[in-house]
Amino acid sequence: MSELINNSKDRKEKLKALILKLHTGSSEEDVKQELLQTLKNIPYGEVVEVEQELISEGLPETEILKLCDAHSSVLEGNIDLSGAKKIPEGHPVDVMIHENKELKIVIAQISSIISEIESNQQLNLYPEILKLRGLFNNLFDVDKHYQRKEYLLFPYLENQGITGPPKVMWGKHDEIRELIKGSIEILLTENLAKEEFLASCEMVLKPAIHGVSEMIPKEEEILFPMSLDKLTEKDWYEISNQSLEIGYCLYDPNVIWKPEWASEISINDAQKSGSHIQLPSGSFSAEELLSILNTLPLDITFVDKDDKVKYFSQGAERIFQRNRAILNRDVRHCHPPASAHIVDKIIEDFKSGKQNSAPFWINMGGKMIHIEYFALRNEKGEYLGTLEVSHNVNVYRELQGEQRILSYK
Repeated sequence: MSELINNSKDRKEKLKALILKLHTGSSEEDVKQELLQTLKNIPYGEVVEVEQELISEGLPETEILKLCDAHSSVLEGNIDLSGAKKIPEGHPVDVMIHENKELKIVIAQISSIISEIESNQQLNLYPEILKLRGLFNNLFDVDKHYQRKEYLLFPYLENQGITGPPKVMWGKHDEIRELIKGSIEILLTENLAKEEFLASCEMVLKPAIHGVSEMIPKEEEILFPMSLDKLTEKDWYEISNQSLEIGYCLYDPNVIWKPEWASEISINDAQKSGSHIQLPSGSFSAEELLSILNTLPLDITFVDKDDKVKYFSQGAERIFQRNRAILNRDVRHCHPPASAHIVDKIIEDFKSGKQNSAPFWINMGGKMIHIEYFALRNEKGEYLGTLEVSHNVNVYRELQGEQRILSYK
């Protein structure tokens, strides 16, 4: 047993040294050759442990993010998956693997069209651009695949103490999203010249499909096997039940996976209390309160004084995606890494008493969205938490005159 432990320790130290070689500028090919000579196959769990250790030892997450593609390229095909668990049909991991197959098809179609444009000087560009627009719109469906990882899978990994690798992967998700959005914007350009298109291919379109393609082995060789080891059947059932709220990527599962015990227990069943909640100005039952909060034309999210998400409303038309997996999760982990510093600043100013609200407004999908954070305090002025309120204010901006008679929508 001690020999196995030592072998694992030695492998991780060697792998860490090889990744740091990439950090100091060694070529991927040289590092790959050294990997093949000294390590051959590496258990998938050790790859995650090494990445987590590097972050704990002070290598910035931004630096890990830069190295992510390089060390994934070096490791691809050299990870030992012999101990990975079998995946039942319809299981969340099975669904994501099927989605990856569909993404590979879209990537291959995009690559084929780009190659044809590059090699055929006589080709009419406009019809090919139209095809690429449709394919990149399909490719952006990967956003739902990534959201299910970010909002459903990553919280459970964080509960197991695995925080670094999910943050790094989320950062890669954001890079890929921006590249796909940029590709779509380029393809919508009127009278796009071929020279401009070819230049854009090298700078944006090809990196976009490369990013999606490179993410697939990171998931299937490292993330998924490790997650199957760490998460319980109950965890996966909760993920499965909430997946439809976000949606699937280019794939509609034929089978809904359900553990044997799930026929007796339904995690989605709401526990409704008949007791009344008494407040200074009145009272209502838990069911009445639930209906009130979900009927308000607002998205409400409550973060407690310990920075944990404790509640979100479930109105018919939510502005921002929320899932039960974020409950009791650190609010910083519920935002992309690029905006985490803003969340930190708001919470810091609210706790110190420096500020009581922080308003933002953005244009999103043709709607004007007003977002405001409010500090919640008790009668003594002590900080209780933060309330986030998001609202589509288009309808109010468009009002004119008065309406004094009854008129339903």
